[in-house]
Amino acid sequence: MEQPQDSKFEESFLPMTSIGSGMGVSVLPDVYCYTDQIVNLVVVGTPYEFVLIDTGMPKSAEQIKDMIKERFGENAVPKAIILTHGHFDHVGSIVSILEDWEIPVYAHDDELPYLTGKKDYPPGDPNVDHGLVAKMSPMFPNHGIDISKHVHPLPSDGTVPHMNGWKWIHTPGHTPGHISLFREQDRTLIAGDAFVTVKQESLYKVITQTKEISGPPRYYTTDWDAAYESVKKLEALKPKVAVTGHGIPISGEELSKDLQYLVVHFDEIAKPESGRFVN
Repeated sequence: MEQPQDSKFEESFLPMTSIGSGMGVSVLPDVYCYTDQIVNLVVVGTPYEFVLIDTGMPKSAEQIKDMIKERFGENAVPKAIILTHGHFDHVGSIVSILEDWEIPVYAHDDELPYLTGKKDYPPGDPNVDHGLVAKMSPMFPNHGIDISKHVHPLPSDGTVPHMNGWKWIHTPGHTPGHISLFREQDRTLIAGDAFVTVKQESLYKVITQTKEISGPPRYYTTDWDAAYESVKKLEALKPKVAVTGHGIPISGEELSKDLQYLVVHFDEIAKPESGRFVN
């Protein structure tokens, strides 16, 4: 079978990293958050059935496979990959991973054009913030990828393949087809980049992983009205624990208070004063 090819990602390398890179934390017995340079991916499930949520940075495929082997055993393979969205730091290693693992990938319908080679994302906007990461963002890869032989739309009923008890929630704004994942039973939220717990525009704060509730990464967010509605939607779920695409997991009263504060002060905390997509 012909495998997806995307040499542009393989040529991409960003020297940015954080103090948490290469480390993981068991948020819950069946929810494991692993940091790849500056981004988190999540493994959900047991050795008998688990999924991988997002695939990290470019050139991290072997590192991700080693992490899964260490957690679940030598021959462990996910049942599927679930993508919160298709930005380069969330799908950077997916092409290489799919060369070894013949598994399905699931994403929202509105994200499929960026995962089937039909569309590119807008380039990063350096004018949204004074932070160095924001200023560097036009250099980040913004092209779509073509994994059309593997990718499928998520079920329209909100269920998530191989994730019993979980629902996917459309949380657009950062990208058109961005999703988050929620388990009602224990109110666990995997937020993707709908909101994050580090100021992603600041290189210093990214490196040190300084905990700070924030909206989606500004330099890549294209619809701020939708981003605000998505944060309100997630806050209304009253999650007890949240894993975000950037930053460390957050839980309990701290999560409740921070999310409420973000909703009330969204324009002040999250939305940039200027930028290509700011009204």
